[in-house]
Amino acid sequence: MASAPDGNRRQYGMVSIMSHPSIQAVLLDYGGVIADEGFQNGLRAMAREQGLDVTTMMNVARDTVYTSGFVLGRGSEQAFWAAMREGTGLRGSDAALTRRVLEGFVLRPWMIERVRQWRAQGILTGILSDQSHWLDQLDERDHFFREFDHVFNSYHLGKGKRDPGLFYEIAERLALPPGGILLVDDMKSNVERARAAGWQAVHYVDKASFLEAMGELLPAQAP
Repeated sequence: MASAPDGNRRQYGMVSIMSHPSIQAVLLDYGGVIADEGFQNGLRAMAREQGLDVTTMMNVARDTVYTSGFVLGRGSEQAFWAAMREGTGLRGSDAALTRRVLEGFVLRPWMIERVRQWRAQGILTGILSDQSHWLDQLDERDHFFREFDHVFNSYHLGKGKRDPGLFYEIAERLALPPGGILLVDDMKSNVERARAAGWQAVHYVDKASFLEAMGELLPAQAP
């Protein structure tokens, strides 16, 4: 464990956190944290199967979910897939492409168990996800919303984690000081925006480093 220049940051492998004496809420990203990342993994797999460039596929996808308005509740699933076909050459019906993506979101039971432990401790828990209405469909399949106190989905908020203002808005909704909120996210850019808003944040890289980081932040839940 090595200290960063500011003296308060600790490094856990590839995970960097800011220690804080009182975390009152833990918010988790869905894809890549609560569940395996079905969107990115599914698109990469389909690109390879169809002989398409994986890097192009992912670059187009990251922009298209926003520019189509799909992830912010302003555009349709049909418009999203149409734009993906045009931008990448992806083939397949809307239904088939969606099914392939959703199949890749596999819930992590060990993470749900952690959420239950935090709630038993009196810590607020929530999902903070840049997702479309697919998140609602995934809950219908896997019934995980009930494990959380709050579900914040960009599709219903009309605002995603690319917008720095989201973090201030969520803190107001929770009626908590920013430093009392911890975000766990597998996208480093989201972690950086959360920290800039005064939140605590863990960049999820893998299970082992995550558990080590959380064991430091919430010692009662150390593995």
